[in-house]
Amino acid sequence: MVDRNLIREFSVDDDELEATFATITAESEETGGLDTLYDESSRSFESGNILTGIVLRREGDDILLDVGCKSEGIVPFSEWEEGDEDPVPGAKIEVLLEEFDDEQGVILLSRRKAKRIRDWEKIISTHNEGDVVSGTVQRKIKGGLLVDIGVNVFLPASQVDIRRPADIGDYIGRNVECVILKIDEARRNIVVSRRKLIEDQREKLKKALLSELKVKELRKGVVKNIADFGAFVDLGGIDGLLHITDMSYGRISHPSEMVKIDDEIEVMILAVDLEREKIALGLKQKQPSPWDMVESKYSVGTRVKGEVVNVMTYGAFVRLEQGIEGLVHISEMSWTKRVNHPSELVQIGDQVEVVVLGINKEKQEISLGMKQTTPNPWDQVAEKYPVGAVIDGTVRNLTNYGAFIEIEEGIDGLLHVSDMSWTRKISHASEMLQKGDKIRCQVLSVDQQRKRIALGLKQLAQDPWETEIPAKYHPGTVVTGTVTKLTNFGVFVQLESNLEGLLHISELAEHKVENPEQIVKVGDSIEVRILRVDTADRKIGLSRKLSVPPEGETEDGSSAEAAPAVPREELKGGRDGGQSGPLFSLEGTE
Repeated sequence: MVDRNLIREFSVDDDELEATFATITAESEETGGLDTLYDESSRSFESGNILTGIVLRREGDDILLDVGCKSEGIVPFSEWEEGDEDPVPGAKIEVLLEEFDDEQGVILLSRRKAKRIRDWEKIISTHNEGDVVSGTVQRKIKGGLLVDIGVNVFLPASQVDIRRPADIGDYIGRNVECVILKIDEARRNIVVSRRKLIEDQREKLKKALLSELKVKELRKGVVKNIADFGAFVDLGGIDGLLHITDMSYGRISHPSEMVKIDDEIEVMILAVDLEREKIALGLKQKQPSPWDMVESKYSVGTRVKGEVVNVMTYGAFVRLEQGIEGLVHISEMSWTKRVNHPSELVQIGDQVEVVVLGINKEKQEISLGMKQTTPNPWDQVAEKYPVGAVIDGTVRNLTNYGAFIEIEEGIDGLLHVSDMSWTRKISHASEMLQKGDKIRCQVLSVDQQRKRIALGLKQLAQDPWETEIPAKYHPGTVVTGTVTKLTNFGVFVQLESNLEGLLHISELAEHKVENPEQIVKVGDSIEVRILRVDTADRKIGLSRKLSVPPEGETEDGSSAEAAPAVPREELKGGRDGGQSGPLFSLEGTE
């Protein structure tokens, strides 16, 4: 029997005590008395077991329960959540025994943990791996989310969606459907996946969708992802690629200029690859292409205005209208200016006037020209600078074969080294000129087709070989000169500044000479006799022999024309200014 006095010690309400006592007495009589109840339940008083207790009363923040032991069990009132029924005396509840010390009278219980265990057992008994469950996302934990499906289960971050969201915390409070990936009964752990559920659903939709898609039909979809090369659009089960080149007929730098994530757009099916399950989509194809009428609208020779939209090292792209762009190559920018980079003349955003030079409709290319909008100055060069005209210019560049003289902006003439002096041998133009020098020249020739002008400097003065040299150096005259160079065929002797003659090896001495170095050395001052003066080839022949041969003969009695010949290439330099041997004179013209 229940001791009424013991119960009364912990009660303040007699009516409540009578009700509690009546309930306990009735149950004890059904089970054979409290003593029997205590004996049968003693085997269950181990930590971790679930017990059924009867609410006795509330004391402060605790609820006292009779769990069939000498002492009363304690459950914190905080374990009753909002919406739960209040723990009225006499109510039966299941609790988990967390700590039991009958001698000390300590029995700690947990209603919440008992409920979790029962919920877990219920889930285990009614669900298997692969089942679809739904629940509310509770909170974010390391590596994923906790979802309440009756018990808290783990949803890894990688399994939240097909593409991992930027912040999985956005799902907190949302109700989600998932598929059970794994159940670990021993550790009471369940792992679920929302991603797999979506993939399975999309796989079914994808097969159905692929079978019904047709090229050139219009479909609505949602932009799911954006990359540098295009956007992926969900058509309702499968993603299609909307490439950046199929977004607009005009120039765009990035797909985000045309679409945003989660935008609902209408696209055209361009291609369907059933084997690879890939779909190509188009946005611009919904409108007629501006290239369809390009040949009639922009015929070759048409002068139009456009906007510079891009500048490259090789030229500038000019937009004539939305979707129509042409290239102005760097070579088509100016008739006269030396353009190193298009940015010297145009910048992005500039409005320019151009002429259509060519159209390739198949490749969607238009060639444009800027310089064609102005007259070509080379068309008037021959008229403006006729042969024989004397012009003033500025030395712009020097090379080993001549100097480029700027006559006017963009118009250069070449002053070849062979046209710089009648008598001086010039190896490099810098021997006579410097960059920036102001110089007066004569026009020798004009080639408008090849855009070349030949200039001469020596032509401004009379050729000394026509009058001065023949008058000063007569055959038979003895003069003094300086040895400047020794060769295997003879000796070059400087007669005066910029004028040399050749003392052939056969004319070095009365006897036969094998090597000129046996007779003279460079720098020696020697007397020589003029043998002949060739004004046509600008050559002077010399001799050191004492006897004078008859007119028309050499000293050995042979004909003058039969004298050993010096190879022409060793005596004269080419137009490139390079000489393989000294000249009879310092003039190197051909």
